[in-house]
Parts: sequence; C-alpha cells; structure tokens
Amino acid sequence: MPPRGWIALSVTFSDLTTMRVGGPVGELHVPTSTDEFVGTVRDAGREALIIGGGSNLIVGDEGWPGPVIKIASGEITVNGGLVTAAAGVEWDRLVELTINEGLAGLECLSGIPGLVGGTPIQNVGAYGALTSEVLESVTVFDRETGALENWPTERLGFGSHRQSVFKHSDRWAVVDVTYRLRPGKQSDPIRYAGLASALDLEIGGTADTSDVRESVIAIRRQRGMVLDAADHDTWSVGSFFINPVLTQVPDEAKECPQFPDVKGTKLAAGWLVHNAGFAPGYRRGNVGLSTRHALAVTNRGGATTSEVMEFAAHIREGVERAFKVRLGPECDLVNCLF
Repeated sequence: MPPRGWIALSVTFSDLTTMRVGGPVGELHVPTSTDEFVGTVRDAGREALIIGGGSNLIVGDEGWPGPVIKIASGEITVNGGLVTAAAGVEWDRLVELTINEGLAGLECLSGIPGLVGGTPIQNVGAYGALTSEVLESVTVFDRETGALENWPTERLGFGSHRQSVFKHSDRWAVVDVTYRLRPGKQSDPIRYAGLASALDLEIGGTADTSDVRESVIAIRRQRGMVLDAADHDTWSVGSFFINPVLTQVPDEAKECPQFPDVKGTKLAAGWLVHNAGFAPGYRRGNVGLSTRHALAVTNRGGATTSEVMEFAAHIREGVERAFKVRLGPECDLVNCLF
C-alpha cells in the first residue's frame, strides 16, 4: 500500500523544473503543510526524492521511478525581527513580506527563484548579500534517525563558496528556516557596485528597502534571471557552473577575477566560460548559453537532459583546455552523467 496522501499523476520533471527537462515522475505527492511534509517524508523513507521549486535541479531523461515529494508547505510567522518560514514558501514571496513588515536584511536577495528550504542548502547569495548573514536556525528532519531537530547556524557548515552540510546529501530534509532581521526601512550597506550605481549610491551607502528590491529585480530581469515562460534565457538553473575555489591558480587563469575564500582563491566561472570562447548566446542545437551572460546554460526549446549535459560538458572541456581549470555544476544533478 502506498504511503498516505500519495497522488498518481502523469507528470515529468520538465513540468517541475525551471530548466524544463527531465523524464517521468514515478509518483508525486505535494504536502501543503509542515506536519504533512514531515509525515510524508517519514512514511516514504530514503527512496523518495524531495524537491522544491526545481530552480536548481536537473533530472535525467529516465526520470525518477520512485516517490517524489514536492514541498508546498506555506506557514510563515513573524515575531519581532525573527521570521520563520516553512520550507515550501516561495522565497521571493518571503522577501516581499519582510519588506512590507518593515524588516531589513533580505532586500538584496529579491527575485531569486526557488523556495525557502533551498536557501540554507545553497547559502543563497546575490548582490553582496548571503542568507547565512541573517540565518538564525534551521529545523531539519533526519531521514536516517527519524529525529526532528533545530540546528543553529554554526552547525550548517557554511564557509567556502555555496557549501553547507546539506549540499549533495539526502540525509536531512529542511523543514523550516528562521531568519533574524533588523527592524527598519533602510537597507543594509550596499556592497555590490552595479547595484550601488543603479541606486545612485556610493558602495556602502543605504537606501529604502523597497527601492533596493525594485533595483535588484530590474537588474535580474535584464540578465534573464527572473523566471518568464516566454523568455528562453530563463529556462535554466541560473548559474550552471559554480565559481571554482582553488588552492593554487594556474598561470593560464591569472587574469581571471579572483576573490578570497576560506579554502583558497575563488575564480569567476562566468569569466572563464566567456574567455574560453563561449560568448553569451553560444548555441548547439536546442541548448545554448543565455544571450545576456555566459554563466547560464539554457533550454532554447525542446531540449533533453542528455543534450543539456552534453552541452555543459563541451563548455567544461573548453574551459579546461584554455585555463587548466575544471568547472563543476552548482546545481543538483539526479540520474545525470556529467
């Protein structure tokens, strides 16, 4: 007998992910509350694949034959500067709500697709801000022990670029996330030069949080990073390649923009891709780079997962030939060869 509440639907991962590729779903369940989500994960066991908004996920053409749990829990509580949101809350909905509540700290993270549950997994960041800077704690369900636990930020394994204890592990399911925000309508200091310029500020200046939100969304839209079904530049997982962190930068890559990291030196993957000869708009068949920038691999319509992986591997090999740096994926790959 299937676990309680399971729904048999003829859907594919192309329906559930922003890259719009991927094969069939074995059985799909969409729990709409935190209690239902925890119960479903507990009932389904480790063979279930848990997904969120699908903005950072690519699944193979064969799909996933077993149960798939798509989080849709929507609870949000605001207690002063502490905001707790269920894993299934749309991230940008939460950002907008906090600004409307007179809370600052998330404004630079406006317009990012996906759900709240993904933010501690990726340590989501943009325009000089990181969720780890305002994250208070995370409630997780341990799929190995069956325990429901609340973890402080120190236990999440943040540090090196886009890393956490959750990355590439299916042991823990994020249930909800609590953020500690600052009461006020004035933003945190703006650290990203392009955003500061758009707001007519010096770096380190501040602005009304609503104005920051509008400027961030405008910049993201210009770069094809705001989801739009009519715009194939947004049929992607955002940045396909993670910025590589190296203990030693090869001579061939010395001109690449470099940034300090706890594990070495972080290089700009977009620069490496572009300067290896793959300009924005570079295309092979149904897959190509975004026409706005070189870091997003996009489905130009009708692509398969295999075509996406072949294209990404072609880009990776070209970068390695040019700069002796091997790029890896920032997104989660399930049943994919890359």
